Amino acid sequence: MFPSAAVGRSLLALGALFGVPWPAPFSREAAACAVSLSLLRSRPGAACPQSTGGCHRSSSFAAAMSAPAKVSGALKSVDYEVFGRVQGVCFRMYTEQEAKKLGVVGWVKNTSQGTVTGQVQGPEERVNEMKSWLSKVGSPSSRIDKTNFSNEKEISKLDFSDFNTRY
Repeated sequence: MFPSAAVGRSLLALGALFGVPWPAPFSREAAACAVSLSLLRSRPGAACPQSTGGCHRSSSFAAAMSAPAKVSGALKSVDYEVFGRVQGVCFRMYTEQEAKKLGVVGWVKNTSQGTVTGQVQGPEERVNEMKSWLSKVGSPSSRIDKTNFSNEKEISKLDFSDFNTRY
């Protein structure tokens, strides 16, 4: 089934805005988050219509866009899986923003079991901050029941150049 003409035009515009060719593999969550992100640019303080808690807060967005802090020390890598209400609430987008704000690298993705999984790498102090965020904070509309961390180890170099969402 093809989207309505208005939705199709919106997705085409979003694709152009974010450099994604049409037809793009947008999920409903990604499209809703992208639309609300564009609303934020035009109306500061606007909330995402996707959920009652909203996916975006202008202060969080501004903070996420600030330059990541540099920290020296040992590099650490850790895999994670977050359980609870973590899909359909912009959790991946907020995770990516928080990771970029902290200056860590890695990835995040939804699983077919309804969890969110990924890997974080960076200076030990920053990775520990990200672990705390993944365990206690999440996106505004999420509910984190538990977070499992595994394969935690010291590494000699980073395996990634940035933090991104995988599909």
